[in-house]
Amino acid sequence: MHIKSAEFLVSNSEVSKCPKDLIPEYAFIGRSNVGKSSLINMLTNKKNLAKTSGRPGKTQLINHFKINNEWYLVDLPGYGYARVSKSSKKTFQKFITQYFNKRTQLVTAFVLVDIRHLPQPIDLEFMQWMGENGIPFSIIFTKADKLKPNAITKHVEDYKNIMLETWEEMPNYFITSSSKFIGQEDVLGYIGELNDNMENQGFLKD
Repeated sequence: MHIKSAEFLVSNSEVSKCPKDLIPEYAFIGRSNVGKSSLINMLTNKKNLAKTSGRPGKTQLINHFKINNEWYLVDLPGYGYARVSKSSKKTFQKFITQYFNKRTQLVTAFVLVDIRHLPQPIDLEFMQWMGENGIPFSIIFTKADKLKPNAITKHVEDYKNIMLETWEEMPNYFITSSSKFIGQEDVLGYIGELNDNMENQGFLKD
């Protein structure tokens, strides 16, 4: 897929106020400081489309970006370790749940996981929640440039071994690096395939 245009559209704290047009959307979510903004900028070839920050938990709204005037990329707040008050955290964790339960335009989510670390309970628990609620998702392993190939393989296997204890199969996954543009074609190609399927089903509207 070639990205011809990518523009910020709107931020919301309420799912009911999200865009109403019936075009496919893809949600990106992960633990705070997983490199979500950098990944979004890499995928869209726009350095400052999503605002990066050294302060984890900065994204606290549902951010919609319109891509190629055909689909939405949705930037959701990170879960865990955000340096915000407990009341603020409860508020935006609530609308994350509402987003996934109510957003009919959602085709699939991408759960971002830092490949450098051993499987983290917070990531495993979130993906378990997604599975239990029937929400389709793929895993995007980020920051692959920080590890050697053998270490990447081992860490992915660690996730497989743990997840297959309760999952029938390992979810679809991608290996990425925002700084090296690793995985860009794979992720965008996957979204392109899903968009083609949606169009064939009459999902895309003029």
